[in-house]
Amino acid sequence: MAQTTKIITYNVNGVRAAMNKGLLDFLQTNGSDIVLLQETKAMPEQVNTAAIEALGYYHYWFSAEKKGYSGVAIWTKQKPDKVVYGMDNATFDAEGRVIRADFGDTSVFSIYFPSGSSGEARQELKMLFLDEIMRFLKEVQQTRKKLIVSGDFNICHQAIDIHDPVRNANVSGFLPEERAWMDYYFSQGFVDTFRVYNQQKDQYTWWSYRAGARGKNKGWRIDYNTCTENLVPQLRAAKILPQAIHSDHCPVALDLIL
Repeated sequence: MAQTTKIITYNVNGVRAAMNKGLLDFLQTNGSDIVLLQETKAMPEQVNTAAIEALGYYHYWFSAEKKGYSGVAIWTKQKPDKVVYGMDNATFDAEGRVIRADFGDTSVFSIYFPSGSSGEARQELKMLFLDEIMRFLKEVQQTRKKLIVSGDFNICHQAIDIHDPVRNANVSGFLPEERAWMDYYFSQGFVDTFRVYNQQKDQYTWWSYRAGARGKNKGWRIDYNTCTENLVPQLRAAKILPQAIHSDHCPVALDLIL
């Protein structure tokens, strides 16, 4: 019998640090069925996986080759039919950016998009990633029609998604070409589930550690649960959880019939 599944996506900015700040207690209280993590910054053998299993989660990791960097994971209470690691691109797979789990006719992705904030070379790589991830998702859709694509996109889509759109107009994460890619992505049959339910401004998922930005709610909405349009009838709720403080990001939640 189909039932409501609670999904969260969360850039934890180091899973070990987040666990030390109470991540597992939060998950137990929150009751999340599927947890999509980005920026894990750890190999699974470096993590207290027994504590994760004690909460009832199967856990799957795709870590970067470089230690203490990037990495994605899926923790799930329902065992997937299949787990796929990577996006068929050696450059980005070495950075541990994409992992997928299949549940029946639905595939769920945890994706960590590159940041371009460290300089021109990384920005160029970010733009290449945008092209490659779109190609990859379209390829997956040849055989898997229902997709949930979640993670840290490292892009604010619209002016409503950033605290100061004028001053940040030429900053990585809000560049015109990045926002144009988001327009294109959503034109290709993907849905921003949060905006299905909430059209308000000042709704953010990441805050700089500098200048007390989180306390002042001077943030960016760069973390998303997106889905293909054919899953919209199964949506039940979508929200941001800013009260969870284990990272400079916060979790983004999605409830749907899966």
